[in-house]
Amino acid sequence: MHFKQLFKRLDIYLIRKFLGSYVYSILLIMAIVVVFDFNEKLDKFVQNDAPWSAIVLDYYFNFIPYFGVKFSPLFIFISVIFFTSKLASDSEIIAILSSGVSFKRMMRPYMLSATLLAVMMFFMNSWWIPNANKKRLDFEDQYVKKVKTDYVRNVQMEIEPGVIFYMERYDSKTQNGHNFFLESYVDQKLVSKLTAKTVRLDTASHWVVNDYTLRTFDGLYESVELGSRMDTLIPVDPDEFFIVKGWSEQLTTPELKSYLERQQQRGVANIKEYTIEYHRRFSFPFSCFILTLIGVSLASRKVKGGMGLHLGVGLLISFTYILLDTISGSFATGGAMTPAVAVWLPNFLYLLIGLALYRNAPK
Repeated sequence: MHFKQLFKRLDIYLIRKFLGSYVYSILLIMAIVVVFDFNEKLDKFVQNDAPWSAIVLDYYFNFIPYFGVKFSPLFIFISVIFFTSKLASDSEIIAILSSGVSFKRMMRPYMLSATLLAVMMFFMNSWWIPNANKKRLDFEDQYVKKVKTDYVRNVQMEIEPGVIFYMERYDSKTQNGHNFFLESYVDQKLVSKLTAKTVRLDTASHWVVNDYTLRTFDGLYESVELGSRMDTLIPVDPDEFFIVKGWSEQLTTPELKSYLERQQQRGVANIKEYTIEYHRRFSFPFSCFILTLIGVSLASRKVKGGMGLHLGVGLLISFTYILLDTISGSFATGGAMTPAVAVWLPNFLYLLIGLALYRNAPK
């Protein structure tokens, strides 16, 4: 009975150390990040007359959780290195292992803590952070640097099987499109073609076509209809015309999945950023377990140099992980890798490193 109670106390002790160090490190680092970010953007805030309420509530209230979750694996890694190295230097890990607790058993509270943080980050990345990003990016677009565009050229997509939509130019301010056509195919044969000089979005999926020509084909026969105005339903949202950097981060995971399926069916090519973001939502939580494994295996050995050496090696490993993740993402965007391989590759490589370190950890 005393043996089980000892294990229970050990679990609580290590979980409390883990989560306490994580909260402390994330608060400390985010305070520094906010100070530097505010100092960098202060001129823009003043030039564009940004209200203080908007700066605090719309920007920093959403900026802090976004960057906190984005770099959470790094904070987790630093936390594990920090408090595990302290335990090792105080000979607490030697005492734990000497009491009959195996290294594998000692890993359990670490992995329980990592599971809690991984689940929290998955749900935040999937639902809360996308909604926060909408407000944050809208604020940046208005008061810091304009990233959104008001018009797009040469929009072409298959909105339904056999239905091709094209527009030479679309203006989001006026909601007008120019030089529009809509082609319908049956068994790869053209059956109708609607062309118009201008088209305007009236309500959701309801478009008004002006100065149109409708050609209908039936074998060798063709009928032509001319008109000045036609109301028609076209199942397309103008937001889909604009592939804006960072917009994928504003979609919840179900919305992102639905968007990707719809765009792939329509043959839209430039959606690699969205595919990478979707895979990253699922690979991201696994990095918590991998970096925890590396951190414990690395810092649990008592060495000369102690915490300073462990933190130095830990920071080197964490930054190379972030660098590899960035490089592989760039390869996926450029087409050199598939998004799934690019996103999961850093996890796979660092899992091998973690298993090698675990094998050589003090037992």
